[in-house]
Amino acid sequence: MSDPRSLPPRTTSALLEHALMEVKKVVVGQDRMVERIVVALLARGHCLLEGVPGVAKSLAVETLAATVGGSSVRLQFTPDLVPSDIVGTRVYRPSHERFDVELGPVFANLVLADEINRAPAKVQSALLEVMAERQVSIGGVTHALPDPFLVLATQNPLESEGVYPLPEAQRDRFLMKVVVPHPTMSEEMEIVRRMSVRAPRPEQALTIEELRELQAATDGVFVHHAIAEYAVALVMATREPAAWRLPELGRLIAVGSSPRGSLGLVRAARALALLRGRDHVLPADVADLAVDVLAHRLVLSYEALADGVTADELVARVVATMPQPTVAPSQHSAEPRPDLQRYVA
Repeated sequence: MSDPRSLPPRTTSALLEHALMEVKKVVVGQDRMVERIVVALLARGHCLLEGVPGVAKSLAVETLAATVGGSSVRLQFTPDLVPSDIVGTRVYRPSHERFDVELGPVFANLVLADEINRAPAKVQSALLEVMAERQVSIGGVTHALPDPFLVLATQNPLESEGVYPLPEAQRDRFLMKVVVPHPTMSEEMEIVRRMSVRAPRPEQALTIEELRELQAATDGVFVHHAIAEYAVALVMATREPAAWRLPELGRLIAVGSSPRGSLGLVRAARALALLRGRDHVLPADVADLAVDVLAHRLVLSYEALADGVTADELVARVVATMPQPTVAPSQHSAEPRPDLQRYVA
């Protein structure tokens, strides 16, 4: 492994731009979803995509897997799935009179867990170790997963039959949860034009070694202590809203974000800064990612559920209230997220 700062910025930008263009060759629109998936890949964090059927969740993940070297697998989660179907099991060999370990399909660099909320509790428990520890225990023996390793999961928020909601502990293991909307009319016209006859195929844009180099370069992105303090303040405001001038949120949030939220914000902000061509993080990077990193970690009160208040709205309100530190003149040129503005009023 080379030094984290050894990858030249121009080479880094070229590699990331090539990978993004290959994904966008297939996936029409959904720029924010594609950006967040790449951020998760660079930050070594798992990503949960939530959206109705047909909005290119699985397609985006499969396309990203095709652009990155290494192994990939798609796991279709169903209610009758058992843990051994994904992590592997011990198999008795009569000819050798012994048990051998058959590793499951989860031993791949990129794992697409399609409709993850359809898996029962035992499968969720097995997947929890896979995501948190990046290892699998079979027959008392621990097997390390490949490096890099990333779980990209999808779920449909509409159906309730045959669905097992993800427990809070597992949601907390996801670096980000990205809500995927319907395409606009112009995007859907392009989908019809591009995909109705012969769908384009992406080419491999990165080798597995280049991906490791990019992840190492992400680790070397500079984070000013004031920005790290800003990220922690956002998390603390979800736990003790009254102490951070947000007393109206106290009755809406039952449990705030865990410390993984602070770690995730800084890690994801490093990746987003690298993706946007910088070797340093701006406060706008943290603010831009706050909803994706923190919202799924909150537990809302019954009052919030009754009023129809979403976790995205609450985190956006925290971001809008918390002043950003000034660490560089260039941060004023960063574009704010337009979807946050509707929560500021």
